[in-house]
Formats: sequence, structure tokens, C-alpha cells
Amino acid sequence: MRPHGLSPLILFLALAVPAAAADERPRAFVGARLIPIDGEEIEKGVLVVEGGKIAAVGAEGEVDIPADAEKIDVEGKVIMPGLICTHSHIGGSGSLGGADGSGPIQPGVRIYDSLDVHDSGFKRAVAGGLTTLNIMPGSGHLISGQTVYVKLRLEPKPAKIEAFFIRGDNDKPLGGLKMANGTNSMRDPPFPGTRGKSAYLVREQYIKAREYHDKIVRAEGDAAKMPPRDLNLEALVEAMQGKRIVHHHTHRHDDIMTVLRLSKEFQFPVVLHHVSDGWKVADEIADAKAPCSVIVIDSPGGKLEARYCRFETGAILEEAGVNVAFHTDDWITDSRVFRRSAALAVRAGMSRAGALRALTLAGAEMLDLDDRIGSLTVGKDADFAVLEGDPLSVYCKTLETYVDGTKVFDRSDPKDYLYAVGGYGAGHDQYPYMCCFDDAQLLGGGK
Repeated sequence: MRPHGLSPLILFLALAVPAAAADERPRAFVGARLIPIDGEEIEKGVLVVEGGKIAAVGAEGEVDIPADAEKIDVEGKVIMPGLICTHSHIGGSGSLGGADGSGPIQPGVRIYDSLDVHDSGFKRAVAGGLTTLNIMPGSGHLISGQTVYVKLRLEPKPAKIEAFFIRGDNDKPLGGLKMANGTNSMRDPPFPGTRGKSAYLVREQYIKAREYHDKIVRAEGDAAKMPPRDLNLEALVEAMQGKRIVHHHTHRHDDIMTVLRLSKEFQFPVVLHHVSDGWKVADEIADAKAPCSVIVIDSPGGKLEARYCRFETGAILEEAGVNVAFHTDDWITDSRVFRRSAALAVRAGMSRAGALRALTLAGAEMLDLDDRIGSLTVGKDADFAVLEGDPLSVYCKTLETYVDGTKVFDRSDPKDYLYAVGGYGAGHDQYPYMCCFDDAQLLGGGK
């Protein structure tokens, strides 16, 4: 029976208000060891989250916890920023998701036109503590298209990939430009057959883009004088203007030097990816102030140009003064074991602080997102992972992952656990069926 005089609508609103207020309450995670990345580790800390942002961070007794905050006991656990992968192919992009196979240079192609928001790879990623990805086209092109920076906002369930986009001030999805050199693109015509021809084709297109931009400037807004719109050249102009960071696949030391020459000639900002031979030209990379997104593999092989890949690459680049991040290139490294890249790098001589930074803040800097993500800093997005132990331990498991303050992974949830450990149904993009769960419960019907 409802109170006398209240309409059903008014009663509904009255009952709904407390629930909404409860959802917006600040939350204080208390007792965990905090790894802020941009400061010293805090043995017993407090992390306060409110409105999707980090509201406070510090040692117990030194942080004012709001009186209405929900306290969450995480004693004995570790909290660090959400991991950032600067080079991923999750979402169904694979090696052919952009334009690979259609021609050597395709900068106008957008990878997000190929992405499946329901791809199970996203679930694997949050199970590994990842919260932000730079999703790439493949590397079979000299220029294979535009990347997209995404947040893994899996809750509430997204219906379209746009829900994942990280957007700029103009609401435009943020992303870079994928380029590559080396053996991947050295195929039969129209692809180049040599390294020299590869560099020539790239240089030719950037010169065309420069001339295209000059025509636009000279037109001074007069539509009659404007050149026909060219999506490929537009993307290259954005790169030369610094509006789109070039993410460049490159392995051999001579290929790395070619990238640095092109970057200097056409003034595009570049992040060097993979850099198997980076240890051979560390000083040159440092002099060029080019960040490196390094892949750490424990099973050498796959391609001849990566045969000199070394575990010590991260340490050597760090010593030279290069900004170093790691990436998964998922599936090359499964996102669920991404932290192992940092552990192997430390084993080979990289500093602990540098290796943890390479999983988080360094990647944020390479995506030009370090004002939003990458560290447990007041005002930044509440993207973080709760771990059961030290992040560099092979035995440490990710317990929970949060994006914008919303929990997107919980290892104690049987559905999430399945994607954390694998098994029947975990690799499929539909709900697992006929194995572990009742379909009605998964679909929200319950029993």
C-alpha cells in the first residue's frame, strides 16, 4: 500500500532519489598498497573516487575521507593505475581490419570502422587490468590507416564502438596514424619490393600532402579555389601538423633510422613501435627524442628482422634517456599477462619504477593523454586495477578493474573469471553456453 495522496509517479521518483544518490556517493578504497606511478609507493593508502575521477590519494591518516563515502576494505591488496596498451589489435581488427592487402598506402582508412564492440578480446583485456588501448590496423602497409584510442567502458554493456572512444575538445575521436616499414610491406607490386622503394613511396605521399595543404592555404576559404577533398592527404597533413601522432612499426636498426629521417624531414611526431634492434641505436633514438613502445617476447622467432630482439632493450633505452612504454600487440602478447612484459624487463636490468611507468604513464604520454590517465593523481580519470599482490610477480592476479570509476571486471564473478582464465566459451563473442552458466541468468532473466 502506498502512502495516502501520493501518485504512482511521485512515489517512484521519491523512492528513486535515494538510490541515485547512493550510486553517486564517493568511495574510499582503504588499506591497499598504492602505486601512484608519479610518486613514491604508499604502503597503506587511501584512494577516494568520486564522479568518475580520483578525488584524493595518500596514506591512511593523511587523507580526509568524505563523511558520506562508502568505505571499501582492500587491505593486503595493491592498487595501481589502469594499464595502457599503446599497440593492440583487439576488437576484430586483426591483421586485415584496416586496409591491408589493398595497396601500400591507405592513410584515410579508419580502424574503428572495422571494430566489433562485442569482441571477447575486450573482456580479456580488462581481466589483465588494461583500461586504455590504442587499437591499430595491421602492419602490412607502409601507411595502413588511422588508429583509435579507446577506454574499455564495458559497463553498462555498450551497443556501439563509439561508447569506447576517447574524444578531444571538438568531440572528435582521438587516434594516431599507423605506419610500418621492413619486411611486412615488401611484397609484389603495387607494394614496394625493397626498403629503398618503401621510403620513396612514403616520401612521395608526404610531399603530395604538403602541396595539398599549400593549395588549401592559398585558397583562403574560396571554395572555387579549393582542391578536391582527399581523405588520404588530409590524414598526412594532420600528422605533419602534430594533430595525429604517427605510430610506426619498425624492427631493424636501419629501418629505425629511416623512420627518424622521415620524421625529421616532414616534422611528424612519431612513436617507434617494437624496435627489436632499438638497443643498437639507443643514443640516436634518444637524440631524436623519439619515444619507444617496446614489445617483450619470451619466444624469439616469427620473423627474421626480429631475431636480435633482446630482453635488455627496455633497460638500454631507459639508460639512454628514451621514454619507454610496453605494448601487447595482442595476440602476440595476451593482454591478460601484459604485466609480465615489465617483469621480464626488470629481470634484464630495467628499473622497477621505469618498468611500471612503461605499463601506464609512459603510454599515456605517447598517446598525449597523460593529463587524463596513467597515474593515481587527483583530478585524473578513476582508471585503476586492484591486484592481489606485487604487479611484477607472475603469480599476481588482477582482482578488479575500474574505468572512469565503474567496475568493469571482477574476478569473483564467475562470468568474468571465465575470461580471466580461459576455457570453453571464453574465446567466443557470444555468451558462453552449454558449459558453465544458465543462459537465462546471463541474459538477465535469473531463475
